[in-house]
Amino acid sequence: MADVERGGRPGEGFGGAPETVRARLRALRAGLWAVAVVLAARQVAAVFSVPRADRLTDLETWVGPNGVLHVKGSLYDSTRFTGTPFGGLVLKPLTRAAEQTLGWGWTFGTLLLVVALGLVAARALPPPVSRRTSLLAAPVAVSLLMLSLPVRNALHLGQTGIIPVLLVLLGCFVVRGERACGALIGLAAALQPTVLLFGPLLWFTGRRRAAVSAGTAFAALTALAWAVMPRDSDRYWVHHLAGAGLGESADDAANQSLHGALLRLGLTGPLETGLFLALGTAVAVVGLRRAVRCARDGQLLLAVAVTGCVAVAVSPATWRHQALWVLLALVGRVGRKASDRYVWPVAVVLVMTLPPRMMLPDMPALDPLRDNLVLIAALAAATAVPFLSRTSAYYRTPVPADRAARVPTRWKRIPLLPSGRVLTRPNLLLELLLIRVGYSAYQQVRLAATGGTNSGGRALAEHHGGQVAAVEGFLRLDVEHWVNHAVVGTPFLRDFFDFYYESFHFGVPLTVLGVLYVRRPADFRWARSGLALATLLALVGFWLYPLAPPRLMPGLGIIDTVHGVQDFSKPDYGTLTALTNQYAAMPSLHFGWSLWCGIVIVVLAPRWWMKALGLLHPFLTFSAIVATGNHWVLDAVGGAAVVATGFALTRLVQGPRVRTTAEPAGAGARPPVGAVDRTPG
Repeated sequence: MADVERGGRPGEGFGGAPETVRARLRALRAGLWAVAVVLAARQVAAVFSVPRADRLTDLETWVGPNGVLHVKGSLYDSTRFTGTPFGGLVLKPLTRAAEQTLGWGWTFGTLLLVVALGLVAARALPPPVSRRTSLLAAPVAVSLLMLSLPVRNALHLGQTGIIPVLLVLLGCFVVRGERACGALIGLAAALQPTVLLFGPLLWFTGRRRAAVSAGTAFAALTALAWAVMPRDSDRYWVHHLAGAGLGESADDAANQSLHGALLRLGLTGPLETGLFLALGTAVAVVGLRRAVRCARDGQLLLAVAVTGCVAVAVSPATWRHQALWVLLALVGRVGRKASDRYVWPVAVVLVMTLPPRMMLPDMPALDPLRDNLVLIAALAAATAVPFLSRTSAYYRTPVPADRAARVPTRWKRIPLLPSGRVLTRPNLLLELLLIRVGYSAYQQVRLAATGGTNSGGRALAEHHGGQVAAVEGFLRLDVEHWVNHAVVGTPFLRDFFDFYYESFHFGVPLTVLGVLYVRRPADFRWARSGLALATLLALVGFWLYPLAPPRLMPGLGIIDTVHGVQDFSKPDYGTLTALTNQYAAMPSLHFGWSLWCGIVIVVLAPRWWMKALGLLHPFLTFSAIVATGNHWVLDAVGGAAVVATGFALTRLVQGPRVRTTAEPAGAGARPPVGAVDRTPG
């Protein structure tokens, strides 16, 4: 495979570009490498910041002083060692050295393997590859690998799941000669048996000598281990059917294979076994056929990724550190429209780098999806995702988005971000993914702003509350106590404001975004950008200035009408307050988001009564947050400030809002405004 012609050589796709462009690319590449270095350092710090007894636990159970490799008898007596007998044979000579250098040497060695894997993957990108991509691919690949859950899991546990992936890529893209290619893949299969699935890929793509060499190397290494450790080999290959049943329980959420998913669904016994074999066979046949087509199409890295995804699905046990194949599948191109091109890679990156609970809400009905996200991504890559062929007219040039004519802006271009004002509708799945992940990050930052607990930041938040109360008193704005008690004394007002506070905060912004997405796509992009920037600025405020709301200020006498009476003698005021960061009060996003809705409705609504309703929402929200004791008056001022800044930054980057009266008829239609710049985006 290494002999197949590639595109994207250093001198291609760059033409006679000015030296300034070259300098910018070099600076950008240096910056990305710096990011990769920081991420690597962060991973090392994460490993060594935990107590010694809790890090590199798998490696310790193998080669430590009391590890299974020191135990007399079979490696598999304790079921803690789950590798192949050949893997145990390789590790045995390392036990003495590993005991002495356990930690630093293994961790830094793993980091070097990750860097090598990223460099090989970047070199193997399917052609055509632009000059910019060829320069930036390596640091981006290494950074993504450092962020990925399999690599983080391998570093934390001291696992070896990176080695088989690297051996396969070296065999396919680096070494010369089919025999050497097959030998490396056979070595990988001796460590991880499901790698044998690459044999059919080699055979059906005309590399039969490499396929035979892979099978021969696997058989020879397995036979060597059998000769040296016959009892262990019999236990692994015969009694446990290539390792099935070793290690953690197969129905654990960490097992991202079809077998694990079926067990988690409650299937057991012969029914589960038969269904697993039938589904596994179907996935293997369909996936390998797709991989062969990708290889013949010149997309060799995608072919390797698809085959690896098949291995993830059909293995009896695929632990998280063994699922790195799925990340490689992001190189496939999907979608005819430019707006659809980023959905697949973004989805893969999110699945492989974020905890499942950030991807899907914590709802029991979604447990089957959340517990099997990596498996679902692997099955999608192996059997369902419609990857474009290089012969497709859309492979290199997707249908471009309609853009409004360019206008002067303060910042003409932001690196790595698309420029111009897009008029066509963005991809809905991508928007939903980003909204979900963005909101999860918003929740995490809110809680992290107090060190993970409310009690941790209580003193500082109450101190800031005293500062805000003093400023409001000086400005004659301290009306919270009067308004709160006036509403408490009027039951229907109390019920109304409690309902409004709890019900309209999310519903109205989502409704506005939904209407804009369907009816006014260009305005949707403008409004969404302003909202996202305002929320990001608010997170900075939560982090820098934790603030106790009036209802959580001891001695102020504010009645908490929504959450009930809080016990101020407890650090977290009871269980309700401990659920999230109650000190994320400045600025108020309750008011900020409502003001954003009001501005958008006033600007875009065609009728005066619609504009009036738009203004009524922030007024009622302001009344509710003050009446219920959840915010100070100055919190609303802060919310208004971040919303205004969000819209101002949007204008600085994109220019003035596009003045549209109707959406374009389609991706290729001209919008009913001025000139249109049709460029991919």
